[in-house]
Amino acid sequence: MKPMLLTASENIPLDKDWLYETKYDGFRCILEWEVEPILKSRNENILNKMFPEIIQFCYTIEEQVKPHLPLVLDGEIVHLINSYKSHFTIVQTRGRMRKKEAIESHLLHFPCHLAIFDLLIYKGKDITNKTLAERKEKLSLLFKNLKLPLNINSEDNNRLQMIELHKDSKPLWEKIVAHNGEGMVAKKEKSRWTSDKRSTDWLKIKNWKITTIILTVFDKSNNYFFGAIYDEGQLVDVVNFSHGLMEEELVTLQKFFYSNGQKIGRNKWQIEPSICVDIASIDFDGKSLREPRFHRFNLECDPLNCTRRKFYLQLYSLPENVKVTHPDKPLWISNDIKKEDYLYYLQRVSSYMLPFLRDRLLTVIRYPHGAISDELFYQKNWEDNVPNYVKTKFFEDNRYVLCNNIETLLWLGNQIALEFHIPFQTIHSELPTEIVFDLDPPSVDYFWMAVDAALKMKAIFDNFSLISFVKTSGGKGLQIYIPLPKNLFSYEETRIFTKFVCDFLCEQNPDIFTTERMKKNRNNKLYLDYVQHHEGKTIIAPYSTRGNDGGFVATPLKWEEVNKQLSPTFFSIPIVLERIEKHGNLFNNFWHVENGEAFKKVLEQLKNILNIHKS
Repeated sequence: MKPMLLTASENIPLDKDWLYETKYDGFRCILEWEVEPILKSRNENILNKMFPEIIQFCYTIEEQVKPHLPLVLDGEIVHLINSYKSHFTIVQTRGRMRKKEAIESHLLHFPCHLAIFDLLIYKGKDITNKTLAERKEKLSLLFKNLKLPLNINSEDNNRLQMIELHKDSKPLWEKIVAHNGEGMVAKKEKSRWTSDKRSTDWLKIKNWKITTIILTVFDKSNNYFFGAIYDEGQLVDVVNFSHGLMEEELVTLQKFFYSNGQKIGRNKWQIEPSICVDIASIDFDGKSLREPRFHRFNLECDPLNCTRRKFYLQLYSLPENVKVTHPDKPLWISNDIKKEDYLYYLQRVSSYMLPFLRDRLLTVIRYPHGAISDELFYQKNWEDNVPNYVKTKFFEDNRYVLCNNIETLLWLGNQIALEFHIPFQTIHSELPTEIVFDLDPPSVDYFWMAVDAALKMKAIFDNFSLISFVKTSGGKGLQIYIPLPKNLFSYEETRIFTKFVCDFLCEQNPDIFTTERMKKNRNNKLYLDYVQHHEGKTIIAPYSTRGNDGGFVATPLKWEEVNKQLSPTFFSIPIVLERIEKHGNLFNNFWHVENGEAFKKVLEQLKNILNIHKS
């Protein structure tokens, strides 16, 4: 059974008989499940070995699924960047892997989902002759029975999720654009599913990104043009294209290369950087634009302005409802980071950062003139001038911002909020959702102390079967996290544990560690701060920048990175963006860790010891 195919459209159809879905950039895939689940590509290749996390998840719900078999589902294998955008290159890389070890290593950092949008066979009965609305209703009931997500959520570990249908295209399109998604699919409500047929009942509308590039080479053999941008003064190829040119435009460009270019091969001409064009594409895979096509000539653009910075800012444009003021304002001189670069950074890390900010009373540190100035102020109360997309919460006479969406994050970035500090619990509870140890050395020169303390703590946590995560503070220290189940342990209970760990380390290493709060009394020792973990206190959020001169980031780490070679100065904004491309989100499993039973056991042991001492 080969998938039904879509027809490209430049416009969103608005008649009442159309329904709309988010389009994801991945591998089209049919899930056939009779006895065992089988993933089949568009060309009917079996993909089970390349995407074992999806197959393994299927087996975890096997008993619930059995009454509904045989099943055939239509969907897309995706690596979700956020709930509206997937990363095709990640899926493509996995699809090319053959070694089990490489696949297992890859899925740890880049897990994939199967996003389901259609039900074709249910209990062995072919239902492709039913309308889309009928099939989708049956699919929704199936997912409800299986307790699977009825919409795509990038933070959800359920590897099977359903793509939701929408009746109104406008709010969905706004979400897709705000999250830099690939586009939208419009489907006729009464459409039937037809195998291996390209139908006008299903339309794909791309969210084209327009970037300006410098023309460099023309290949006469296939009428392809090559384009580049400047990266640190050097021309770097980012595109080759032929689509989108009308005959007159093609002839004009050909003549330009023949008359102004230098022949560099049998069918190739090269020109000096002199003419710029705008290219439409759906994404950039790090080397070249995806699905590029000519958009228009941009004769007003100076080729020297076609830089990597401008290229990325065009590629990842900000939501229209976020108004940016003074985009050229310098924020960090040492890294040449301007406000527009900072907003681009926030957009790129938003899907990793927002889960830690969501529904928490936020305190920010704003730097009106950037980190280049000593002027700063803390802000937790927002009395007025808050856009309607920003949620707020009144608490103890303050109107706090809840940073619950990408628009709010970028709005705060435009206010030059360079630091995001969050409490240890959400607005829905007075109990902490995690334990955090703050390892604070006397200065960056003593960072080795933080490394030493972190490794000693890791050994303790491993011994207690507690899963921990580590990040830089963005300043001079490290911070260790232990995720906790929601609404289970109190601050008083976590204090028993944090005090025990810190006191134990100080007893074992009195020359290096201290719990003394007064700086003047610490004698150049590392401060193990367990007092900070309490209701009303805050910690710097993962992926938040700091207002120091280097613009360093509170960066999640692999535990194997915590060694003598580690330095907090490694993690500037550009480096963190590179790390995300290479390693993904190192806190990816943070909210899915099960530490409840292990922590309960440790707590009971500590309480017993305390009771013995009291008696």
